[in-house]
Amino acid sequence: MREIKQHPIRIIIADDHAIFRDGLRRLLITQRDFEVVAEATDGSEALSLTQELKPDILLLDLAMPKVPGMEMLRQLAHHGTPVYTILLTAAIHPLEVTHALRLGARGIVLKASPPEILLKSIRSVYEGGYWVDDELLAGWGRFEDKPKNRSELTPREVEIISEIKSGRSNKEIALKLSISDETVKRHLSNIFEKLGVSSRLELALLASKHDLSL
Repeated sequence: MREIKQHPIRIIIADDHAIFRDGLRRLLITQRDFEVVAEATDGSEALSLTQELKPDILLLDLAMPKVPGMEMLRQLAHHGTPVYTILLTAAIHPLEVTHALRLGARGIVLKASPPEILLKSIRSVYEGGYWVDDELLAGWGRFEDKPKNRSELTPREVEIISEIKSGRSNKEIALKLSISDETVKRHLSNIFEKLGVSSRLELALLASKHDLSL
């Protein structure tokens, strides 16, 4: 999880619709812990501004002109740009949700969501979590209720979940916790079985939605 800083959360808004972009900016500047540092009208501009200004959060329209949202995610990952991206979209196919998260998105918020949901998603992602609107997770039943086997998690497994939620690799986890790679893999296998997930991404989503980490 990133270190929580004292300065406001620095945000770039990337959307090609001026009215939506203006409304979003007006909402965000009402929050004392937010600072809108730039606005972009297309994907190319958004990429340049993100690399130059290095914001904490990029609010990115999925359907951006010039460089679409999915391609933006690929390029940000390719260049190692240190930003947490939240995709904003009117609609998205469930397979695209998984694809976007695997490309590096930390959140996906529907444009029709209430303003408080967006504000909450920004703070959650900034603190190291993932955010996917409940409506988009509706087809993934295992995310709806708290895991029944949550109480069976050991303290070490909870530590592992926290590190997975923060996006660390097995090697990074092993180094931080002073254990071997094989031990990390064994813990993950046990965690997957207890929580009924089949991938690190599902585990990270479940941990964020139900606060399973430290």
